[in-house]
Amino acid sequence: MTAIRATNLSKQYGKTAAVTDLSFDVEPGQVTGFLGPNGAGKSTTMRMILGLDHPTGGRVVVDGKPYAELKHPLRKVGALLDAKAVHGGRSARNHLLAIAQSNAIPASRAEEVLELVGLSQVAKRRVGGFSLGMSQRLGIAAALLGDPEILLFDEPVNGLDPDGILWIRTLMRKLAADGRAVFVSSHLMSEMAQTADHLVVIGKGRLIADTSVQEFIGRSSQGYVRVRSPRLAEVAELIKGGELHPDHLRVTGMEPLEIGTATARAGLPLEELTFVRPSLEAAYMELTKDSLEFTS
Repeated sequence: MTAIRATNLSKQYGKTAAVTDLSFDVEPGQVTGFLGPNGAGKSTTMRMILGLDHPTGGRVVVDGKPYAELKHPLRKVGALLDAKAVHGGRSARNHLLAIAQSNAIPASRAEEVLELVGLSQVAKRRVGGFSLGMSQRLGIAAALLGDPEILLFDEPVNGLDPDGILWIRTLMRKLAADGRAVFVSSHLMSEMAQTADHLVVIGKGRLIADTSVQEFIGRSSQGYVRVRSPRLAEVAELIKGGELHPDHLRVTGMEPLEIGTATARAGLPLEELTFVRPSLEAAYMELTKDSLEFTS
């Protein structure tokens, strides 16, 4: 069953439309990246998934039901939306124990997730004194507490050092490999390129793309074929429309196979024939440039 399904989801705050007619699915067994510029409606959408905000129109269900109808929601869905949304006077252990009791989760599970996120040694410390990176790890521990099938993370690498970023990337990939649905919002395109299988991209509250990472990158106009040859000028003459550089030819609108076939028939030798794929960041910047709330 589809883990999360949003259908014509809309949210209006007064005269401001935060989300408009948004539809997408999040499937189990993969990491779905949720991308969009600031103000695109990502956090509002995540809050609606979790029943923290009520849609103005449309609906969203988790495992076929609205979140509010789940009997033990933390056993079905784990979420990290705001790492600092904790009682600062509680210890890390007591914070997790309080959450565990609310969903009939064994107290022993708190110790397990503290160990998993690397906070066992500070389990008795008050969370009000935690750094942002430590708070992120505690928030991830809380999300994992019920051993849920579905996980939502809003900017999970915020405040983490390089080791922590590698750790959360590996964790998300493992969770997906275990058959869980992972829905993660992030502004770090380099991380999404290494972590996500699928992308849901929104801008100004509307859907821009709902596709695989590779298909999203393929939509960018910045991909090209780089051609090198000892007879480059002749190749450029043969392939009309190529951009000639001193040591190579940059060709758009043609596949490498087409170029290789044409030059072979013409008897022109090639030293290189490489499709240069744009980065996820480049594709994202190109495809969301008309949806930016602030530009500089």
